[in-house]
Amino acid sequence: MMKKAKTIMIQGTGSGVGKSVLVTALCRIFLRDGFSVAPFKAQNMALNSFVTEDGGEIGRAQATQALACKIRPTVHVNPILIKPSSNTSAQIIVLGKPVRNMSVYEYKNYKKTVFGKVRKSFRILAREHDIVVIEGAGSPAEVNLKSHDIVNMRVARLASAPVILVGDIDKGGVFAWLIGTLELLTPEERKLVKGFIINKFRGDKRLLMSGLKFLEKRTGIKVLGVIPYYRGIKIPEEDSLPFETKEDKPLLKRKIKISVIALPHMSNFDDFDSLEREADVSLRYVKSHEDLDDPDVIILPGTKNTIEDLYYLKKTGLAQKIISIFRTRPKTSLVGICGGYQMLGVRIRDRKSVESKNKEIKGLGILPIVTALSPEKILSQVKAKDPRSDIEVVGYEIHHGRTKISGEACPALEITEFMNKNVRKSDGATTEDGRCWGTYIHGIFDNDRFRRDFLNKARKIKGWAVIRGGVTHDPDKEIDKLERLVRENIDINLLYKIVFE
Repeated sequence: MMKKAKTIMIQGTGSGVGKSVLVTALCRIFLRDGFSVAPFKAQNMALNSFVTEDGGEIGRAQATQALACKIRPTVHVNPILIKPSSNTSAQIIVLGKPVRNMSVYEYKNYKKTVFGKVRKSFRILAREHDIVVIEGAGSPAEVNLKSHDIVNMRVARLASAPVILVGDIDKGGVFAWLIGTLELLTPEERKLVKGFIINKFRGDKRLLMSGLKFLEKRTGIKVLGVIPYYRGIKIPEEDSLPFETKEDKPLLKRKIKISVIALPHMSNFDDFDSLEREADVSLRYVKSHEDLDDPDVIILPGTKNTIEDLYYLKKTGLAQKIISIFRTRPKTSLVGICGGYQMLGVRIRDRKSVESKNKEIKGLGILPIVTALSPEKILSQVKAKDPRSDIEVVGYEIHHGRTKISGEACPALEITEFMNKNVRKSDGATTEDGRCWGTYIHGIFDNDRFRRDFLNKARKIKGWAVIRGGVTHDPDKEIDKLERLVRENIDINLLYKIVFE
């Protein structure tokens, strides 16, 4: 059966050049112009993931891109997800479900058998939509990877997709990157490249014109657009900690100081984006115990390797510092999300080596909980309620842990919907005074009422007046801003000529 959809593929000169964000923008542009659109990324390596309605795990970026298309994300938009657990191994997730942990060489051989699933997922999207916007990974010019590529040029050929090559001018050397990437492609691959986008430009575009003319003359390929370096558009990062300074917020003298511990295998770090956007919050990511200085709130985030990251906390002195601050500073709160929640407990067991070769480790001992890791992964969207405030929240769970309260503590939340069924079950744990609590629910701070209630509790502890309202988390409006920015800075007529020629 012939595919229905037209296609376009965004590839880059390397990682972090803005492929995911540009795919998001193009998805919304095509949608706005009246087309049915879907994103597609054959293989994504990321610790930032999302759970679909039917319990499949995909890359968080593809969930955002599906939102840009106003469709429900399914496993077909990202059939293969790789979640690194060490420098040489990773958990391989196919069509939303974990297969097993593989070494780099194991996965190289496994790709030969799994590409059929990539092909099938693409064809499903192509039958159901007018346009499929495809994202590559890293660079198509990685000569050591090209023989077993299943995400860049092989997918472009599968989808008969014209390729737009993106370079990040903010990193420097963008013309060398673009021309060098072309030089390392085969003649057949170069024919697929139909345009360039230069991303993250700062300054006066008039000073760039001579470079653009040189690029077009040297390659015979048109520059589709130059995208300005933007601030004030809040699109989630794909898979890198947002250590970069954010845009200015309203100046408030009284700010709640939140320290998020930057774990080596930290996952789902977009859990804290909404907190960071609040005007009365000063949030930073902390890598050393010296930098953990007088916080109002400490957050232990999710992690792909809980036991190894807990060893890291102990080795670096962060564990001792966290415990000391919590016990000696009664105005400091401590929160754990998913793996961070597990670390707050008495013990973590991994008898079947799900994440680590270490079978057991003592936790920080602040919450009376014990966690056992199971090979079966829990994946579900959830709805829950905070029993102390009656505030309802939505989010999702991604974890191998099974946690039990072993002493005097209360559940942190009451889950009301799990795996699309109405339930009544507890989640997490909290100390009686509420200073320390943990949950398995990712995205909990994206709930506006819950986030403001959480921050106001910290304000009350400090003797400050509460704030009514606050930031509203509306990712759809942020995508609209991104769409307008990109539309204004690319040649729309050339874009459509490339897609429909």
